[in-house]
Amino acid sequence: MQTRAYGRTGIVVPVRGFGAMQVGDPAIPERDAERVLHAALDLGLTLIDTARAYGLSEERIGRHLARRRGEFVLSTKVGYGVEGVEDWTFDCVIAGVDAARRRLRADVIDIVHLHSCGLETLSSGGVAEALVRCVESGKVRVAAYSGDDEPLRRAIAGGEFGGVQASVSVCDQQGLDVLAEARTRGIGTIAKRPLAGRPWAHETEPTDTVHAEYHRRFDALRRVLRAEPADWDAFALRFAAHAPGVDCVIVGGTDVGHLARNAAAVASGAPDAALQAGVREAFSVAGPHWRGLV
Repeated sequence: MQTRAYGRTGIVVPVRGFGAMQVGDPAIPERDAERVLHAALDLGLTLIDTARAYGLSEERIGRHLARRRGEFVLSTKVGYGVEGVEDWTFDCVIAGVDAARRRLRADVIDIVHLHSCGLETLSSGGVAEALVRCVESGKVRVAAYSGDDEPLRRAIAGGEFGGVQASVSVCDQQGLDVLAEARTRGIGTIAKRPLAGRPWAHETEPTDTVHAEYHRRFDALRRVLRAEPADWDAFALRFAAHAPGVDCVIVGGTDVGHLARNAAAVASGAPDAALQAGVREAFSVAGPHWRGLV
């Protein structure tokens, strides 16, 4: 797997990493979760991204990958869900980092994101200050922010963060200029949701709000596209991985075969330039004012 510098942080990341949300599902047998986590590393997906909200994900990463800790970049997200502590406060971030370190069985976590807090919370300074404090104390290597739109712009402009994570897909291109700006500032970048729920694979609109919105967006794009790729999955992954300003793209899943195919798609290089330009042009017509989805 090709690697890239994660901004000017000194961390090196794979072009494609592993999003560990699905392996946190309690319905997935422990043995299957273990198998998928090891397969991700064996395929070269040496950035693993998780969050406090992802069920058993942090615990399973710690349980099954602690002995391989030196093989991958570890990323998680905090800001909420600590018993007895108010969400989105200085104390909650400090306690959340410590709890994540215990679950992940890691003395130091490479990247810790504030998990999509709003502009007002981000601008108040307390949560960012807490994360910076964790970097200064050696518990975290890079303080980061995960989110889109105006909070993302604020995170990049504020100077507190060494990394950001944002939605990037054929249906989420509104943040590409922001990520390009992050790169000029030496901020590391991770692209999430590159497949946008695979709207090309669904004939009818999904029932959940986020995927229904991606389905609507894709229909709007398709109406103005002049040409389409033969394989939307592969194209979408390559589109996001090679978008301006993106260091690493993360994709999840629990099927090892799918992980291997997706890794191979990203490793095959940038998408066809004409198709890429056509999708960028279609977005500029159909969706210039679309916003990111929480």
